[in-house]
Amino acid sequence: MGQGLYHTGQFAEKASVSVRTLRYYDAVGLLCPTDYTEAGYRLYTDNDLSRLQQILALKFLGFSLEEIRYCLRTGPTGLQESLAQQKAMMRERREQLDTIIAAIDETEKLLSANTANSNDWEPVVKVIQVMHMQQTNDWRKKYFTEEQMKEMEELSKKHYTEEQRQQIAERGKNWTEEDQQRASQQWSEVGAELKRLIASGSAPDSTEAQALVQKWRALIQEFTGGDPGILQSLKNLGSDVRSRPESERPYAMPYSGEDEKFLHKALEAYQQKQGK
Repeated sequence: MGQGLYHTGQFAEKASVSVRTLRYYDAVGLLCPTDYTEAGYRLYTDNDLSRLQQILALKFLGFSLEEIRYCLRTGPTGLQESLAQQKAMMRERREQLDTIIAAIDETEKLLSANTANSNDWEPVVKVIQVMHMQQTNDWRKKYFTEEQMKEMEELSKKHYTEEQRQQIAERGKNWTEEDQQRASQQWSEVGAELKRLIASGSAPDSTEAQALVQKWRALIQEFTGGDPGILQSLKNLGSDVRSRPESERPYAMPYSGEDEKFLHKALEAYQQKQGK
């Protein structure tokens, strides 16, 4: 193997990150390997190391994956704008922490003054409520900018009926950040498996590809609730975003053209096997 060309394990050791991290960044399209071996193994270069260092630096500053993707795509100008947004978000979080600390101080004063007896949990409950409210108060801001959330809201209104929007909102009202992280991990695993199948030359109708389709359909089912109308609206929304220039999309598309082509063929094969 030539100098400056590394397998995943070698590259992970050189960059001081885990192999799992590299696979995750590949799955979400943040850092894809420069090449693959004939056997389908990832190969990284020194140029990939430079990009990874930028990713890790932005991650350390608290940027979400979408924000990191935006900064890498737009360069220094985009970075300056994003840094200003990140600073504003940090100030907001500081204000939230100050609110929590103030609630704790109030409770401590009540307990010290003996105004709350051993059976009076109201002050403690109040602290818990405040902390819970602050922790769950629009956690999406950690993953999307205000502009992105506004644009996605407009896309939602454009492609979903009001009834569909209400159905989605009802199912999502108890959706937590932990739920989102779980779903993101599942989608990342699907994306990583999709890229692996393509790199290894697997056929869309292979057993592995069909297993992937079933996972993909299960995730779509979870979002749509099995409603065909919501499914069609979701497809329309995706087509709308895909038709825009990359710089004008509110979020990055999860799959490349090659990925989508393979997935489409795998879905066709699945439907034929199901007799649909």
